[in-house]
Amino acid sequence: MNAFLKIGLPWAVSLGAVFVLGLYLGSKNATISTPPIEPTAEKTNAEKRKIPAKITISSAKLKEAIPNQGSPVANPAMPPNLQRIMQGGDIVERLGSYLDAVRSMDKSNVKQVIQAFEELPSGYGRHLEMKLLMRSWANFDPEGALEYASTSLDAKSERRFGISEALAGWAVKDEKSALAWAQDNHSGPDPSDNPLLVGIVKGLMEIDIEAANRMFLALPKGSARWQSSSLLAEKYAQMGPLEGIKWADNYPSDDPRIRETLLGQMGARLARQDLEATANWAKSMSDEAGAYRVLENLIHQWASQDPHSASSWINDLPDPKKKSHAMKELSGRWAVVDPAATADWLNSQPPSIQVDPAIATFVSRIQGIDPQGAVGWASSISDPGLKEESLRKSLNAWKQTDPEKAKQWIQENGMNPDEF
Repeated sequence: MNAFLKIGLPWAVSLGAVFVLGLYLGSKNATISTPPIEPTAEKTNAEKRKIPAKITISSAKLKEAIPNQGSPVANPAMPPNLQRIMQGGDIVERLGSYLDAVRSMDKSNVKQVIQAFEELPSGYGRHLEMKLLMRSWANFDPEGALEYASTSLDAKSERRFGISEALAGWAVKDEKSALAWAQDNHSGPDPSDNPLLVGIVKGLMEIDIEAANRMFLALPKGSARWQSSSLLAEKYAQMGPLEGIKWADNYPSDDPRIRETLLGQMGARLARQDLEATANWAKSMSDEAGAYRVLENLIHQWASQDPHSASSWINDLPDPKKKSHAMKELSGRWAVVDPAATADWLNSQPPSIQVDPAIATFVSRIQGIDPQGAVGWASSISDPGLKEESLRKSLNAWKQTDPEKAKQWIQENGMNPDEF
């Protein structure tokens, strides 16, 4: 039990016989259920304003232990108490027992552990168990683990993940040997773009983040660099806003597509940790595509927590282009939960081309619940093209609920009914 706690896994189970599983291993059945994510309900005002104004991971039941591995004396069957634990115990007990078995892996019992793993249903549901298997196996026979992953795991759902984990475990112990294997076994169409190197980066991240970053930056543009960027973004974000921002800002500008995505990913992660630090970063960034991805993810997170504070921050943005973009993002998200408050905020803005995108977004959000109000807001847009587009959509929505009033409005405003 203490051994489990040392590696950070909360196995709060002490049944006395768990670590015996290394000697009497079989297969198991485990089910993990997580509640479904409830969709966020749209919240609308009772009094409409006239504007303007179970994932599961299952496995086969544990049977008796495998008899032997070439020894003339067969191993005894699994004790009845362990059979009851593995077949009827809770998930903590079952995963605790599997963890104990994997941690006790060596050359003498590897076939038994593989047998237990293979009796789990294949596919994404056993990725945790596979990671434990690959990492433990790579400690004493990385080439055997890689051979198994390359030939026995499902090519669609498991093989790439299994190879990556085995290489990561090997790189922790012997970076040069793992790197040589990855280079020798890459058979893709582009010799320079080797996705096997992602596993090396993953392993180096655990022992030397700077070495992992150097390897990442040395990778050519392609899938290996793309996959590695997500891993490193998550790792640097975990180190805190300062480290995360520093790493993202230093990503080479000669790779604009990945830079934009990477900055957006970092913005999303950091906004969940520290809104103020992310807001300061977004405000200070130069005018580039990635800066607007950071801004979008910041507003997405901020709007769900405190849209009034977000609106005050946007009002003070000195850059008109960033301000217009941020207003549009907040308008779209805030209007879903509180259209009246959003309308008050937009009403406080002086009419300008910079406010038009936010108004158009607001119109698209309210036209289903207040089409007449949406038409009024659309009429206030300054940009002729955007105004016509917003009016057309909101008038069409109004025609669905009250065609006579919509037609009357068109006539009173000197418009051609055939155009709307």
